[in-house]
Amino acid sequence: MSSESDAQARAEHVVHGMLARDEFSRWLGIDVCEIAPGRSRCRLTVRPEMVNGFGAAHGGIAYSLADSALAFACNTNGRVTVAIDNSIGYPVAVAVGDVLTAIAVEESATARLGYYAVTVRNQHDTTVAIFRGTVYRTKKDHNIT
Repeated sequence: MSSESDAQARAEHVVHGMLARDEFSRWLGIDVCEIAPGRSRCRLTVRPEMVNGFGAAHGGIAYSLADSALAFACNTNGRVTVAIDNSIGYPVAVAVGDVLTAIAVEESATARLGYYAVTVRNQHDTTVAIFRGTVYRTKKDHNIT
């Protein structure tokens, strides 16, 4: 087995284990569509109970989708990795029924820190959120069986 296929297998194993315990992502209805070392693609459909007082999706919905995509992407290396700083911008409002897709990509990493970009788009391929995340890689390996 090549190191590339080993890395892919590890990434899938870690994310599968994370999802088994991630009640929040499951409650949101997040579907992990793609996982690869340093990358993830996740999707959810905006439900009526996700809107704010203006009738648009609460900003926390796109944020949570992006944050989950970040978590899955950054943990693919096999070490427990956590966010230490995130920011988000919302160029376009999100409506009930929109299908949002977040793509998280590692831009740079050291032994301890990783830097990620997450773009959230709707079903029309319109960017609805731009998310940046910095993560800390602990020394602890994922112990997922």
